[in-house]
Amino acid sequence: MPIAIKMPALSPTMEEGTLARWLVKPGDTVAAGDILAEIETDKATMEFEAVDEGVITSIAIPEGTEGVKVGTVIATLTGEDEPAVAQPAAPAAAAPVAAAPAATAPVAPVAAPAPVAVVASSDRIIASPLAKRLAAAQGIDLATITGSGPKGRIVRADLAKAPAPAAAPSAAPAPAAPPPPVAKPAAAPDFGIPYTAQKLNNVRKTIARRLTEAKQTIPHIYLTLDVRLDPLLKLRGQLNAALEPQGIKLSVNDLLIKALAKALVQVPKCNVSFAGEELRSFSRVDISVAVAAPSGLITPIIVDAGAKSVSAVAVEMKALAAKAREGKLQPHEYQGGTASLSNLGMFGIKQFDAVINPPQAMILAVGAGEARPFVVDGALAVATVMSATGSFDHRAIDGADGAALMQAFQHLVENPLALIA
Repeated sequence: MPIAIKMPALSPTMEEGTLARWLVKPGDTVAAGDILAEIETDKATMEFEAVDEGVITSIAIPEGTEGVKVGTVIATLTGEDEPAVAQPAAPAAAAPVAAAPAATAPVAPVAAPAPVAVVASSDRIIASPLAKRLAAAQGIDLATITGSGPKGRIVRADLAKAPAPAAAPSAAPAPAAPPPPVAKPAAAPDFGIPYTAQKLNNVRKTIARRLTEAKQTIPHIYLTLDVRLDPLLKLRGQLNAALEPQGIKLSVNDLLIKALAKALVQVPKCNVSFAGEELRSFSRVDISVAVAAPSGLITPIIVDAGAKSVSAVAVEMKALAAKAREGKLQPHEYQGGTASLSNLGMFGIKQFDAVINPPQAMILAVGAGEARPFVVDGALAVATVMSATGSFDHRAIDGADGAALMQAFQHLVENPLALIA
């Protein structure tokens, strides 16, 4: 029986995506867990793995097609009870265009084989590596899931069937008022000036939508102060000398991530989120760090940064930044966070005001360290000084609390031994 392969939902908010690249072709034999395609979501390009085994008989949606709705049939796989007859692949799209795949899919959806019980020896759970990673990130107990793959193997699609964790009954909070619709900008006149046009990718569209929404709906308050970096730079040199045998090298940004995390621990009134009729105060500090990727800005997250050593922050940040630039971040690696850090110092930018990343309530923007006249121990001297600006959601954070956070951050950077205490 033929099996319809459908456009997956690779994140909780995904409604459509771009089929960036096929990694299989008609006639190829695939097994559960094999990578079939690369799909571009609104945040990253992610791999899509097979749920069933068989032979690809046809590809309905060509690579490069945009706007493919979740649930649309994109290819067909033969079942185990019929011979495979490969059909020609759909031609590659000449240029990305908005697709209406539901109307063009030639194969009607067919129900996959009924799930079978997990077969394991010694109570070992059989699951694909991707299913294990996603289950760990989402707190899902694989023992509660019946696998639908070969021999009862648990695959990513089975995670949606996991029972929801029990929760104490509580009154449902009043829904937050929806944000005002964002007006679509009118096409700008070109005045006869030669230009080239590049169609926006999904990441750039999401950046435009979210930042427009943030500036329209969040009342920003900006607080700036100067921070002397010389003690932190000296400590960084000493730590890098000590960590060199381990192959670990700390950047200034790694230490600033740690400083912001510890400051938020000290000033918990800023580690919050405005949520309509309630204010959420977080007991853990997760720092989103802005990274410039080829497809656009993305913010991988250092989870529980306040409790991690600076060396652990450095190792984790290096790995996340590399995955971000390659478009390989998984949803749990960039969705969430309680506060953000954006550093443009490497470009020589002295000071800037960053836009809050909703639903977070604050973001810290740091500029370049430069030699400036500065009062040190009551005397005028030349010091390495950096300007830092905090953007705060004034609905959730009062100015005095924001100022207390900035002061705590300044003290930690200028007295950096507290970062490794």
